[in-house]
Amino acid sequence: MWSKEELKYFEQLILKRREEVLQELRHFEEHTLFSSVRDQTGDLADIPDQGTDTLEQEKAVQIASKEGRYLHHLNEALERIRNGTFGICRMCGERISRERLEAVPHATLCIRCKTEEERGRR
Repeated sequence: MWSKEELKYFEQLILKRREEVLQELRHFEEHTLFSSVRDQTGDLADIPDQGTDTLEQEKAVQIASKEGRYLHHLNEALERIRNGTFGICRMCGERISRERLEAVPHATLCIRCKTEEERGRR
């Protein structure tokens, strides 16, 4: 359904987004997730600062978890490119629009089926 050129375009788009996610995760690891460990090895921090650090770490873990899920979905999209199922709606079997895939390259549902799925959840 998709030409080799189109698939190559989406592969490059996904690889670029993967790299962005990996950079974000490295940033969290270096600057947020382990900052209190460094604080513990240095001077004693104030108790309020420790509470703030804990909240910041919890937020960072949540963001990192979300980024990790996104990375997983991007990897699955790369696998779909390789096995020939990329850009095909898993519900109706129709081609997912290029615009949707450019916005959400890991999409597995066309807009119509995604809308139906979301209505079903409510």
